[in-house]
Amino acid sequence: MSDSQALPTGRDLSLGIALSSLGMIIFALLTINHFFAANFPETIFKGSFCDFSAFFNCDSSAYSSLTHFFGVPLGYLGLAAGLFLLLGVIFPSTAMKKTIRTLALVNFLGVIALFLYSLLGQKSLCLLCLGYYLSSWLAFLFLWRETPSDRAKLKYFFSPSLKITGVALVFLLWGAYGYHQYFQAKTAAQRGGVAAKVVREFYSLEKVPNPSFISPFWTAKATENFEEAPIRIVEYADFLCPDCLYLFYQLEQLKKEYPGQLNIAFQFFPLEAKCNQVVDKDFHPGACELSYIAAYDPQKFLAIHNEIFLNFKKARQPEWRRKLAKKYGVEKALTDEATHQLVAKIINTGAEYEKTSARYAHGIRSTPTMIINNRMIIGTLPYPHLKAIVEALLEEQAAQEGPQRFLENWVKRK
Repeated sequence: MSDSQALPTGRDLSLGIALSSLGMIIFALLTINHFFAANFPETIFKGSFCDFSAFFNCDSSAYSSLTHFFGVPLGYLGLAAGLFLLLGVIFPSTAMKKTIRTLALVNFLGVIALFLYSLLGQKSLCLLCLGYYLSSWLAFLFLWRETPSDRAKLKYFFSPSLKITGVALVFLLWGAYGYHQYFQAKTAAQRGGVAAKVVREFYSLEKVPNPSFISPFWTAKATENFEEAPIRIVEYADFLCPDCLYLFYQLEQLKKEYPGQLNIAFQFFPLEAKCNQVVDKDFHPGACELSYIAAYDPQKFLAIHNEIFLNFKKARQPEWRRKLAKKYGVEKALTDEATHQLVAKIINTGAEYEKTSARYAHGIRSTPTMIINNRMIIGTLPYPHLKAIVEALLEEQAAQEGPQRFLENWVKRK
């Protein structure tokens, strides 16, 4: 076989570009869908779950501040790039080829930057994003092979058609405005009709008892007796769970808005087989150690709990965990049998609940899981939904206490 026969033909390269572009489009659409599903669930019963491990999860990306710009999801730019590259294959004029080469180069560099940010900044990787990255790299590779072979090969990637680029930018901005408007509408709906629907769904849930052993480790304490607070939250959580980090900030906001109204008990539920029989593999290595460190001294629990979540990425590192234990003087936590037994006792209360899936023999099996005033919510909700539930519970309690005798509503008359 000659060298010319071994090299891909122009038709093969065009097909490769088309298929890679199609991959970019598909994965971009999936990331956009996941972004809206994670941030704007339409019901309490169906949200987004994409947390395979502490490293492989898409939820961290969906909740990241870089995920959207003024309501335009980052995936939209990927969708536009994929569509434009595909158009370049369908309409292969000289000007179009020059333009898609430039676009492929910009997209290639942007994808590398996002990939490094995921690995080094977020310490996690979204599999949907990874699919887009691979498709983008392939598209660039095929276009690179298609360009003439000379010493100044890269120059072919810096000569876009200004006319085509201008038209493309107009359509890009038009689509971005549409996504911005859609984002605003979804945001408004979360605070209005959707929030009201979620509250109705919450009240439709069957009541469940509190665990037989409520953790002595509370992150909010309105009353000495857990049952006496207006809002009672039993939080099954894992220190290395990305969605638990999301919930941490929500609960911090709730505590600010409703001081003296909440009791929140933190039920350790690390998704690591080392200390939790529910999981058959270590989804979040190090989560058991963090539970022991936090549980060793009840007086130091809240400070350690907050420090872990505020240093979520560092907490995955064994050396950081050792320094944390030393900082709070709880080095014995990792070997203290009493602490291990206490954490195990709290974990095992999860088995007291009815199975939430036919595939699993256990009740509580994922984090976060909340029991709010004896109704269970698996996963997270947007903050407006969580706040709406709290408001409804407080209004219900006020109504039960009986109506006020008088309502004064003075209107100044002319």
